[in-house]
Amino acid sequence: MKKNLTGTHCPDNGPYAPKPSTISHPPVTPATTSGAMRSIERPRDACGLFGIYGHPEATRMTYFGLYALQHRGQESAGIATIQNQQVVGHMGMGLVPDVFDDQHLNQLKGTSAVGHVRYSTTGSSILVNAQPFVVHHRRRSYAVGHNGNLVNAHHLKKELEEAGSIFQTTIDSEVFLHLFVKNIQLGFEQALIETVKRLEGAFSMVMMTSEGEIIGIKDPHGFRPLCLGKLNGSYVLASESCALDLVEAELIRELDPGEIVIIGKDGVRSIQAQKSENRSFCIFEFIYFARPDSIFFGQNVYQLRKAHGRRLAEEAPVEADLVMPFPDSGTYAALGYAEASGIPFEMGMIRNHYVGRTFIQPSQSMRDFGVRIKLNPVISLLKGKDIIIIEDSIIRGTTVKTRVKALKELGVNKVHMRVSGPPHRFPCHYGIDFSTRGELIASKMRVDKLADHLGLDSLYYLSLDGLLKSTGMENPENKFCKACFDGCYPVDFDKNLSKYCMGRR
Repeated sequence: MKKNLTGTHCPDNGPYAPKPSTISHPPVTPATTSGAMRSIERPRDACGLFGIYGHPEATRMTYFGLYALQHRGQESAGIATIQNQQVVGHMGMGLVPDVFDDQHLNQLKGTSAVGHVRYSTTGSSILVNAQPFVVHHRRRSYAVGHNGNLVNAHHLKKELEEAGSIFQTTIDSEVFLHLFVKNIQLGFEQALIETVKRLEGAFSMVMMTSEGEIIGIKDPHGFRPLCLGKLNGSYVLASESCALDLVEAELIRELDPGEIVIIGKDGVRSIQAQKSENRSFCIFEFIYFARPDSIFFGQNVYQLRKAHGRRLAEEAPVEADLVMPFPDSGTYAALGYAEASGIPFEMGMIRNHYVGRTFIQPSQSMRDFGVRIKLNPVISLLKGKDIIIIEDSIIRGTTVKTRVKALKELGVNKVHMRVSGPPHRFPCHYGIDFSTRGELIASKMRVDKLADHLGLDSLYYLSLDGLLKSTGMENPENKFCKACFDGCYPVDFDKNLSKYCMGRR
């Protein structure tokens, strides 16, 4: 590895170093797993955060806020509030409506609350790791929810354990609270500042104290989203603005990188703990993670995804009868591609919206059943046609391969695929669930070979330059983390990071 001029780590030139996408090559598809193994068909983000101060129905507002953020995590959900000057909470495994009912919400009445939905990227998906994580220390209590990944969590944990700390979980959020209570003799605000300075990696956090204060924290690079809103006289923190919309709160602004906001009886106080020279917001929020009705950098995600599709149509035109997505991943980029190319947009695959996160696994002789149960082609629309499929990413390629094969067997003439982002060739160490390069098919195959492997008639990835320009922002190269595409990591990390259960969330 070599360092570039901005201090990030970039790959040496090699056989699979990033190269321009090429056109007229066949496709690849994402993979599924069975049994207890997790599917890595789609990239997964770590979690969603919500917090509210000074509202008579704080718990119910948090419940609805988490509902709006359910796409960010489906493994567990939790809400904590203040009762008798102590933090109390309820956490459970599953989706928000599975974890909470009226009885739970009535028992958690309070005027401040924080909530969390979780997707664990490694480590155990078990109740003890559900968040918000609550601790009691010297007659005070604190709750914290975290989105991201602390790349130095294992080193900090070792240091803390050698000093006598006892850990209850395998989540890196617990490291933050251990450090914080050790620094509390410095005073509350200084303890926050000194603790945040010890953390490395990607983190957005919401925290609540037994006094009812709500705190929002963002890492100095600004990897993960966190915004501030107002609801009448109450203040709200949320991972995405779509959660503010649902509770009818007004978006004030996004938190700055390295900013800490403390919300209490005196209003909102802002502390700039530290800041990086360049912002490193995860660009995959725009491509896939965020809900399309959310806003980042003042830009609507829906409109940006359409812009990605329009740029794809400029970079990789091809003759076809229709443009279609695999619902719901490429829908908005497909609309943009169709608009720019003049080729009709169609929903050639129909999604079954009633498939749960898990279902009875098919036998080996029905190994494609798990793919078919989710999407079914409209045969009369597709048979004999040349089609363009728009995807937002190809991770392992197994599912894409299965779907393309099925389309060809149904009588589709030609299948072209256009991807609204560059090839994923490098693992993410900042909280996205593709942790090893071996999982990424584009790191093992050049685009032409990948197209052949997937059975595509042509395959094209949106160029990194095209992706950045389609944001319409000034100097976008200095605003985003693009490490999964170009291998330039804004924050250094231990090369053995994947060995540690703590340090990925």
